[in-house]
Amino acid sequence: MEIKKDNLQGTEIKELIIDHLKSMTLHSPPESIHALNLDELRKPDITFWAVWEGEQLLGCGALKELNATNGEIKSMKTSSQHLRKGISTHLLQFIIEEAKRRGYARLSLETGSMAAFAPARKLYKKFGFRYCEPFSDYREDENSVFMTKEINV
Repeated sequence: MEIKKDNLQGTEIKELIIDHLKSMTLHSPPESIHALNLDELRKPDITFWAVWEGEQLLGCGALKELNATNGEIKSMKTSSQHLRKGISTHLLQFIIEEAKRRGYARLSLETGSMAAFAPARKLYKKFGFRYCEPFSDYREDENSVFMTKEINV
């Protein structure tokens, strides 16, 4: 398993992001979807990685810099053909280590409150994330939960 910075130009990664966005529309009302599209993921404050095994795309994730001391996890997605293989665990550990390397004091995220997002919430809890109030530009939303983890403290 290799994690590489990605420019979001390849067919496989474009298809995975489209799948991610479609999945969000199945589980969340439009006003509660905070997943980023390809153009948004290419913004300079976001670093995007793809997880590969040989020629197979396994998943992806991104880190958005909110400010000099805070980051946000975005677009964590495992390919449906590779679920339950530890890809998200491996990628989340990688992103946390990158946030530490950058000197962030806090890493936060938004995810869904519905049952479909329970595995994601469980993973984040396992890594020490705790529930928190909305951060950055987010607002209270019954379809969202917000989680945070202090790092480099």
